[in-house]
Amino acid sequence: MKYFGGCDVGSTFTKAVILDENGKMVADTTIRSKINSEQSAIAAMEDVCKQANLKDSKELSYLIGTGYGRNKVPFADENISEISCHAMGVHVTNPNVKAIIDIGGQDVKGISIDTDGTVKNFAMNDKCSAGTGRFFEAMARSFELDLPAFSKLSLTAKNVIPITAQCTVFAESEVITLVGEGKPMDEIAAGIEMAVAKRCFVMAKKAGATDSITLTGGCAKNDGLKEAIEHVLKLKVVSLDTDPQLMGALGAAEYARQKGLAKR
Repeated sequence: MKYFGGCDVGSTFTKAVILDENGKMVADTTIRSKINSEQSAIAAMEDVCKQANLKDSKELSYLIGTGYGRNKVPFADENISEISCHAMGVHVTNPNVKAIIDIGGQDVKGISIDTDGTVKNFAMNDKCSAGTGRFFEAMARSFELDLPAFSKLSLTAKNVIPITAQCTVFAESEVITLVGEGKPMDEIAAGIEMAVAKRCFVMAKKAGATDSITLTGGCAKNDGLKEAIEHVLKLKVVSLDTDPQLMGALGAAEYARQKGLAKR
């Protein structure tokens, strides 16, 4: 049996996936990214290779790097952009999904998927961190909550307190002020989720979303954000059977499988 790997070195988390030659996922990992991208990739690959009972990544038939640090994946045969890899990852998970919003640590992308899993169109907001994973981490800190708890906080809100600041720094200051004034925390959280959903609107339209969309990246696990996006965009958010944070690594591994098998 031959094995193929994908390593997605993100700004916040590094993910790795190993597939067998039939496309079955045999190992996966998600670790916090280190300051050094190469060390992040090495640590993630050591973890998945151990799970797959492989000595190291040199035993993989083909390895593709992707993500923010894709050029720093040791032993990678090549690298492919995370935009292409997220599209392919979603395609092999659910080929019926044709539009993605990928909310990463530092940027937000809207991606339209073609029938073969390649990218038809995309748009990216990388000019401001508002609405990204780092933004949500800052907001959670303001509530003195961890991310999982914060992601569910808005679900109990009966009203929404709008967050007007567009910048992460100013938004955090605005939230701290509202919390200090004793405003309902769930309603402030609802305002945060709604503000991010509105920022996703343009990305979704450029991705060609018509009736449904899926979320990838760590923020896809934010239940409050999913609800807000459905409300603002009037689109059904399709949940994926595979961890949405793994989509980039999964897509990279699938590209590695296709390329590795083609070399036979």
